[in-house]
Amino acid sequence: MRRFVVDATVAIKWFVPEVHHEAARRLLREGFELLSPDLVRPEVGNVLWKKWRRGELSAGEAVAILRDFGRFPLRIRTSESLVEGAWTVAERFGRSFYDGLYVALALETGSPLVTADSRLYNSLRNDAPADALADALADNLLWVEDAP
Repeated sequence: MRRFVVDATVAIKWFVPEVHHEAARRLLREGFELLSPDLVRPEVGNVLWKKWRRGELSAGEAVAILRDFGRFPLRIRTSESLVEGAWTVAERFGRSFYDGLYVALALETGSPLVTADSRLYNSLRNDAPADALADALADNLLWVEDAP
């Protein structure tokens, strides 16, 4: 079984037909174990709230997605063991601590992080200084369209 860490930019696309929707849904096939830190739930909720505020979703649609989200095959990991790694990513690469939690989980589990966040992807893939940590990050990072 192949294991991937998915961030909220991928998880939201399971529900909302937007750019990269089909690529994100490919990860829901059997044979994949999907992981996320516990931060994914509030982040998905916040994205839904923003879409509701912009009139892209009704309140009922947003609540239905929140309900459905718990039924998706996503193993949630507590952030407790990830905070030091998340801080290192945030400090070293100028990414948010939130982004760092996903990256730290990918590094801790040796699983690729799948993201649809172009700023995160580019900063870790292209803009990172060359060293062992940057190489490990690049080796554990997948653009959503490149995921199997």
